[in-house]
Amino acid sequence: MNSPILKNFLKLFLQSSCPLCQRPTSSEFCPSCSKQLQKCQLHQPKYLWKPPLPIFGWGEYSGSLKSAIASLKYDNNPEIAIPLGRWLGEAWLQNSPPHPKPVVVPIPLHPNKLKQRGFNQAALIAKSFCETTGLKFQPNGLQRIRETEAQFSLSATQREKNLQAAFQLGRDFRKLPQLPVLLIDDIYTTGATAKSTSIILQENQIQVLGLAAVAVVRTN
Repeated sequence: MNSPILKNFLKLFLQSSCPLCQRPTSSEFCPSCSKQLQKCQLHQPKYLWKPPLPIFGWGEYSGSLKSAIASLKYDNNPEIAIPLGRWLGEAWLQNSPPHPKPVVVPIPLHPNKLKQRGFNQAALIAKSFCETTGLKFQPNGLQRIRETEAQFSLSATQREKNLQAAFQLGRDFRKLPQLPVLLIDDIYTTGATAKSTSIILQENQIQVLGLAAVAVVRTN
């Protein structure tokens, strides 16, 4: 009963307050915050869907969406992952390019970070995404074996170096999947994390369809 995830799910349903502004609400977000979040949605979620690693994004990493992801990760609000994953899933069903049906793998946290935070936000988003799309959820397809420096403070080159040899296949892939993998993360920025994980998969003859992220950082 002391689980932070359980407490926050109970908070959502029992207190009925918006996790972003604390206003009373009967929904996951109050009408005002929900309206602001929807303004962040991309009109073209496939605009980065191109080689070498196709990227699919629900929204732009700015404004209310940036605040929501920060609140999810740093204010102990794991319940925020549920609507974010659902919105990403709905966008995927409506806009995804023709593709073989993939299995879904979240970007993993290092065990120390997971213990500190209490949950992996990418895994919670991916679970909600799979509940929406019906795709197979493989929460332990990858594991992070090296604790790395926080990415936000690093340059693009430093990010890639920081993530070298940070990942390996997890227990879900002791038997290699026959379907391609769709990676899921909360934010796509320079692509260093996505590149590092996709290399590990490809080195093990696992096809990577691409990465789907709730938020993408616009570079143009």
